[in-house]
Amino acid sequence: MKVSTKPKLLLIIFLLISAVAQSQVNRILYDIEFGDSFLKVQKNIRKISKSTKVIEIENLSFPLSKYKEQHLVASLVKLKNGTVKKIVFTFSDDKLSFIQAKGNVIKSIVSEAKDKAQTVLEYQVYTSDLLYVNPKLDIVSFINAKTLHLNLFTWSNPYIDSVKETKYNPSVKIPAFLKMGESSEGLLPILKEKSKLVHIESLGIKNSIAKTQANSFGIEYAGFPRKFEVRFENNKLSKIWILTGKEEEHRILKKLTEEFGKRIFENNNWVVFNDWTVLLRKDKPEVLLITKELGLKYKKQYTK
Repeated sequence: MKVSTKPKLLLIIFLLISAVAQSQVNRILYDIEFGDSFLKVQKNIRKISKSTKVIEIENLSFPLSKYKEQHLVASLVKLKNGTVKKIVFTFSDDKLSFIQAKGNVIKSIVSEAKDKAQTVLEYQVYTSDLLYVNPKLDIVSFINAKTLHLNLFTWSNPYIDSVKETKYNPSVKIPAFLKMGESSEGLLPILKEKSKLVHIESLGIKNSIAKTQANSFGIEYAGFPRKFEVRFENNKLSKIWILTGKEEEHRILKKLTEEFGKRIFENNNWVVFNDWTVLLRKDKPEVLLITKELGLKYKKQYTK
């Protein structure tokens, strides 16, 4: 696990050029782009694929779906530079929100990239095209601003290999292995075991407090594998950001209420539970877990 701030810098770059990426998706996938309706994508992809299959999800789990989730699986898709084994188009409320492909992706898709790859974690990243490639798994993800926030490039869409509906852990309980005040030495091995991938970055020293963040990908929470940003101050666990989607806010709020009871504070940006230690953030979709001491500071700040 390497210490680096490079991924954070790349996230900023990607947000600045996300509009450019839209045209790149259109160029590579023949008139298909984010925001397209299900019927439009289905019509276009049928022209260049051997077969397609529609998967309707009864129990919504995709973070960008508010009312409806669909996956359109296209097999043996013929592109300019080769044939892709599978492409899965994910639709949120009838709008294309995520694209992931598997099988022969280097030749058929990545060869269309206009720039050189940068290495981020275990991925090859083509910045101007917003392509994240996992060479080991032969998977490429097309990323836009919303899916970038969720770090969906680390998620392998299960419908690329199976038509059976996947059920993730729906719980919003604080994972038992995450105990505030736990040392980084004690917790990092557990995080590595519980996560698909862990990346450590130094956040520097301020007011004699050394801050380190463990970016942990693939921990299931509230019905989907999430990115957990686990923050240590002087090697002690102090807070955890869990990245979510704005569209699923109502589902997570319901689950938090069922788990922790009545909300104890709410304003335009926060809904607070569990004695100010569990907070749902509304201005930027996240769940925040914090120590009781830090919760007391938040309480004084917002209720004075």
